[in-house]
Amino acid sequence: MTELEYPFDSGLILKKRKRLKRELLATGDNRIKKKIAVLGGSTTSDITSILELFLLNVGIEPEFYECEYAQFWQDVMFENEKLYEFSPDIVYIHTSIRNFTERVSVKMSESEVSLLLESEYKRFEEMWEKLKADFGAVIIQNNFEQPYYRLLGNKDASDIHGLTNFVTRLNLKFYEYAECNQSFFINDINYLSADFGLSKWSEPKWWYMYKYSLCLDAVPTLCYNIANIIKSFLGRNKKALALDLDNTLWGGVVGDDGVDKIVIGQETAEAEAYYEFQEYIKAQKDIGVLLTAASKNDEENALAGLNHSDAALSADDFISIKANWEPKDVNIRNTADELGLLPESFVFVDDNPAERMIVSSQLGVQAPPIESVDSYIKTLDRSGFFEVTSLSDDDLKRSEMYEANAKRNIQRAKFQSYNDYLSSLEMTAEIADFKPIDLQRITQLTNKSNQFNLTTKRFTQPEIEAVFESNDYIRLCGRLRDKFGDNGIVSVVIGKINNGALDIILWLMSCRVLKRDMEYAMLDTLVKKAYDMGIKKIIGYYYPTVKNKMVATLYKDFGFDKISGDDSGNTVWSLEVSSYQPKNKVIDVKEK
Repeated sequence: MTELEYPFDSGLILKKRKRLKRELLATGDNRIKKKIAVLGGSTTSDITSILELFLLNVGIEPEFYECEYAQFWQDVMFENEKLYEFSPDIVYIHTSIRNFTERVSVKMSESEVSLLLESEYKRFEEMWEKLKADFGAVIIQNNFEQPYYRLLGNKDASDIHGLTNFVTRLNLKFYEYAECNQSFFINDINYLSADFGLSKWSEPKWWYMYKYSLCLDAVPTLCYNIANIIKSFLGRNKKALALDLDNTLWGGVVGDDGVDKIVIGQETAEAEAYYEFQEYIKAQKDIGVLLTAASKNDEENALAGLNHSDAALSADDFISIKANWEPKDVNIRNTADELGLLPESFVFVDDNPAERMIVSSQLGVQAPPIESVDSYIKTLDRSGFFEVTSLSDDDLKRSEMYEANAKRNIQRAKFQSYNDYLSSLEMTAEIADFKPIDLQRITQLTNKSNQFNLTTKRFTQPEIEAVFESNDYIRLCGRLRDKFGDNGIVSVVIGKINNGALDIILWLMSCRVLKRDMEYAMLDTLVKKAYDMGIKKIIGYYYPTVKNKMVATLYKDFGFDKISGDDSGNTVWSLEVSSYQPKNKVIDVKEK
């Protein structure tokens, strides 16, 4: 829904929230349902109603619990019965400097200030630790905005008696906790309030009249930011940029003006703006975003522009370059097919509003309204398409993995027999129980994989950690390598032991290794482990969604017998362990 995409109109969202909710609930499917506890140090009713809109818009359907006014700490530490009955998946703690128990004073000694700082921090840390122990929930915690007045003027930032200094030091302690706890995320209202305008954000009348810690107009900005965090750790981020070239990555039209006349570099204000935008795009690659180009251009001209001596980007930074005279939506769809991605996982960046409209309407791709080059970075950055809540090794190497896939496709063309092609890849797989170091990546996969995912069950990291620590499960994590490189962790299976049978509650695989027989290698290993544990039967479940139709017959292909099904397409399958014959012929499996 475009009304809920950046840049949005906060006044319209606040005014039309009921209509927007009705329209969102009337459309869309395959939503992730999550229970979210909002524990506030101020009034939060508007926050929950607006946050719900942004979450629905990215395919997440929330159910909310709200604490009573300013009871965030008491609800947790004194075990409010309603909160514990609710049992949240996610806890958002909405606090501000209004919730400090005591303000730092110029009359305090250095040791008294340090004790106050530690006391204030420990109050929060105790609450976080109790939430983790009681619920295993993901925690989103506000940091603290800067005070709207400075008692010491500019010295307020550097003197230990300044509230500005106190806020900065307390925020740093929050960040240190976040670094050590993977299911704990900071909602950076320190940045949001500065970007919005601190005087307006913290306008005191909203606190005096309504006990709002921020002005009403800032609530959509706050909620959009929280929604970005949630959709990121639940795997709803975008994966790739599809970039126009002329007047998007540089000024001018390379085919008309010539490569020497396009605007890029350091010579003019406009050239510098395009250069900085290219630097920003190149940095996206560093966090695992795939860069592709979709340009109406002759390929020779496009490559010349991308390899301009004054540019920050080069052709080598792109995983795919489509420079031709085909419609851009066709090129983006073809790129998505080649990479094994859905078109909706792309963001289309083009200065031409007509092209944006066509691509968006044809593919359902988000195409942010970039208008002038000096605003390109702000628009993309504030949109939160690639919000980072974790950075695994696989994320950092994603472009390399897709480049290796391109080499595999070239290799495939050399063989008439598909099995000969697979054998030529010299594949080896490491299939083993989960390891602590891999839990973050496993959690990512459970939330990102949609096409090869039989139950589409989503896990938070605390839930994956609980599975890891339990003896009630057989867990498999599969990593695939071949002569072109390491694909990383590509498959996860979780089976729950149930009275001599094994119920498969999760089976997924990354689409970048489809048709490589990794599913057979995983199945062989799963059956062997089940047999060794005395399990007689494996039960598989398929729950259809719009996106996972490709695995509708997977259990049948595996040799399972169908034992039930319903009108919605949900099916249940059974395999007798003792009668199973191994199926993997091309992957050398190393079990650990």
